[in-house]
Amino acid sequence: MKELTKYSRVAAYLEKLYDKINADIFGGTLTRPVITIQSSTKAWGHLTVHDAWSIKGEGYKELNISTASLMRPIEATIATLIHEMCHQYDLEVLGIMDCSNKGLYHNRTFKQTAEAHGLICTCEAKHRGWGHTEPSDALIEWIIENDIREIPMARYDFLTAYVPGGSRTANGGEVPTATPTKSNSRRWVCPCCGTIVRSTKTVRIICADCMELMEERTAG
Repeated sequence: MKELTKYSRVAAYLEKLYDKINADIFGGTLTRPVITIQSSTKAWGHLTVHDAWSIKGEGYKELNISTASLMRPIEATIATLIHEMCHQYDLEVLGIMDCSNKGLYHNRTFKQTAEAHGLICTCEAKHRGWGHTEPSDALIEWIIENDIREIPMARYDFLTAYVPGGSRTANGGEVPTATPTKSNSRRWVCPCCGTIVRSTKTVRIICADCMELMEERTAG
């Protein structure tokens, strides 16, 4: 298989991953949306709740994976992809809106869907509801069994503070943060809500939402 070092190959790879996840985890119930890779200050990913694209007269939603997300471990990128697919499942299969507050607050319907499709779902910040998702052990085993490869290509997005998503998107995953150079990256995580910040030196950072001192974790 060719190396994932070109934008077109990464885009095609994400489409293949979507199809594989849809078949294995969602029982083939979803119709693949237009998958994009764009810079985003809103979230690691988003899904439009309307048909954002028209192809030969047919409407398709847009599922975006943030360019900054690609530099994370593959299980994190897969978790974001599934997070957005859960939104799609709730919209298209169940016919239920699983987000409110301009797409920021994830309700219990989303939690149930996420946990049924390989994610660990927690409420670590009240204003985000059940929006914090991580890959379960079962999902990580699926990734290993299917030899899902890392994506060695990403755009370094120097992002600022979190901006809530608009009402036309359902935001997914953790919020992207500023990315330093690879050589001396340090990673800080809020022990309460899981928000991640990176720096190039030792710093003392307090999460403004939780008023908790962030802890240094291994960069990833």
